[in-house]
Amino acid sequence: MEAVTVKMADGVCYRAADSGHESSEAIVCLHGFTGSKESWEFLREMFPGERMVMIDCLGHGETDAPVQAARYSASRQVADLAAVFDQLKLHKVKLIGYSMGGRLAYSFAQTFPHRVSALVLESSTPGLSTLEERKKRIQSDRKLADFILREGITSFVDYWESIPLFATQLSLPDNVKASIRAGRLKNNPSGLAGSLLGMGTGSQPSWWSALDRIKSPVLLICGEWDEKFCVINQKVHNLLPSSKIEVVKQAGHTVHVEQPRIFGKIVSEFLNGL
Repeated sequence: MEAVTVKMADGVCYRAADSGHESSEAIVCLHGFTGSKESWEFLREMFPGERMVMIDCLGHGETDAPVQAARYSASRQVADLAAVFDQLKLHKVKLIGYSMGGRLAYSFAQTFPHRVSALVLESSTPGLSTLEERKKRIQSDRKLADFILREGITSFVDYWESIPLFATQLSLPDNVKASIRAGRLKNNPSGLAGSLLGMGTGSQPSWWSALDRIKSPVLLICGEWDEKFCVINQKVHNLLPSSKIEVVKQAGHTVHVEQPRIFGKIVSEFLNGL
């Protein structure tokens, strides 16, 4: 994979890994909150003949972490993705998005439907349905952002690893847990705080009423122990009858980490079958 730096018009730089195949279409991977492009390295062997691009989202990994929270809005990050694809000469993409990356993929597919040939959405959501839900989530994300900036990255990671959403990761091998933690600790506190404020579930647009505008093939993935997101995926599937839904056994929120081989098999069969 070739390391690539892509500069936006305002000077913000994104970092990505590009397999370098000369194709105008690629599989593009978008990680979750506190993650990075390294989260997807295991997928490379699944698609030896396809161009793959793995991106560090804004405020994460080696991509810049602007101070202004408004710079992290979904609309700005969608525009950033379009600019990254333009500079990499990608006309169409197959988007794989996990959690926050899946929410960004939803927004990109709504904004640039003609550039998306497939969507793989893992443990993600089109947003919150009601204004009241969004207000509550914005308040909680603001508190968490303040905590990160006040207490620092180590204290935040200690807290983040203890939340119920990631309880199923406790049974992972020690080396895997250590690798995940090391990746989280590399993040910039300002970047994580900005991401929560600008791209949190409460701040992002709600796409529930517009799901039928998605015309590309959609694969929805969740882990059987992640009941909340399995319910969300089922609701999305009901509104998108042409979508495909997969519930992975013995997995929680991070299916690609807890069951990487099964995740890779499901994704490769779906994308290769298009």
